[in-house]
Amino acid sequence: MEFKGFDNFVRNNPYSDRFDVVRFHSLEIWCSDATNTARRFGWGLGMNEIAHSDLATGNNHFASCVMNCNNVTMVFTAPYSNNDNNNDRTSCPLPNYDQNNAFEFVKKHGTAVKAVCIVVNDAVEAYNKCVEASAGCGVLKPTKLEDSKNQKNTVTISEVKLVDDVVIRWISGTSVTNVPLYLPFYEAKETMVQSIGITRIDHTVSNVPKLNEVIPKHVKAMTGFHEFAEFTTEDVGTVDSGLNSIVMASNNEAVLLPFNEPTFGTKRQSQIQTYLIHNNGAGIQHIALKTNDIFHTIREMRTRGNIGGFEFMPAPNPVYYSRIPERIGKDTLTSEQLVELQKLGILADKDDQGVLLQIFTKPVGDRPTLFVEIIQRIGCDKDERGQEVEQRAACGGFGKGNFSELFKSIEEYEKQLNI
Repeated sequence: MEFKGFDNFVRNNPYSDRFDVVRFHSLEIWCSDATNTARRFGWGLGMNEIAHSDLATGNNHFASCVMNCNNVTMVFTAPYSNNDNNNDRTSCPLPNYDQNNAFEFVKKHGTAVKAVCIVVNDAVEAYNKCVEASAGCGVLKPTKLEDSKNQKNTVTISEVKLVDDVVIRWISGTSVTNVPLYLPFYEAKETMVQSIGITRIDHTVSNVPKLNEVIPKHVKAMTGFHEFAEFTTEDVGTVDSGLNSIVMASNNEAVLLPFNEPTFGTKRQSQIQTYLIHNNGAGIQHIALKTNDIFHTIREMRTRGNIGGFEFMPAPNPVYYSRIPERIGKDTLTSEQLVELQKLGILADKDDQGVLLQIFTKPVGDRPTLFVEIIQRIGCDKDERGQEVEQRAACGGFGKGNFSELFKSIEEYEKQLNI
């Protein structure tokens, strides 16, 4: 696999998916305390608990809280006592859940994404095509889940390895278009709506030791996903550190899966290598969530960050903001928005299709691993006649022009941690 770099990469969609992929369904995050982790994310991101599975619902294997806002669903799951009998499957919503594996996962990775859940037309076909093309990738054979209390909530799930201990969970069935209860055997909860404008999962980013061992031999082989974008350390690094990155996409480009690898020989250790060390292997580095009004969302998040939400990485210097009108177009943002952009520490970039506004939280836990990105994409929402259409995937790109600023910010943050 030979890297071309951003300037030489030519975007092309060969429509090469090996089965029909629809969209992101949810993310399952494993942790040591589901209730408090879910509340922290719920408060920080403006999500509501819509369902749960725990001792009160008859599940003596794990506690699980389903948080939702618009088309974003995150599930926080924590194991109960590992003296639990794994042989008793009657109360367990996940057919392949193993108590000891759950404890080992949390011990190894801390709070981390366990499953990237993706809606497909047929979870059986998706699994079979994957294991046919990538030997050893199968984790959970296709399993039909039927809820006797709610027969409308019937799904088929299957799982394949994404990276290290992280899986892709393929989901199909009658309830996935409305995802009222996440999966069968979860019970609904009524809560107040507290949305701060986050609308959907835009992409999830994985960090791996070597792209060559993950992309062509595994991800591309089993799914057929195509290369959507490419960045090398010459495109996005600083004089101190860097990375190489490839973005994989489904046919409809509604599912975007970027992958990063560390580069070596620079003054400082690559942030990707830092992640791999503290995560004890490959995993999901960050979750990118889309909003239609980043100013409103970040004002709310910054307020909530002072009382239990999330903190943000340090903002660039004033010179960066003085150059933004030239970089993204003088008429893209109003003068008031440009002032607020700097005040809130939001970054801005542009590609040949549109504009990207983005900001990154600090790591969500003690380890310098998982963090959250909030983005707004501007443009790509009108056809040639000026009629409004669904915004094209990744409009505005992935912030190539901001990578060096992000790296500098992370470098400064890591210095505070003596990394």
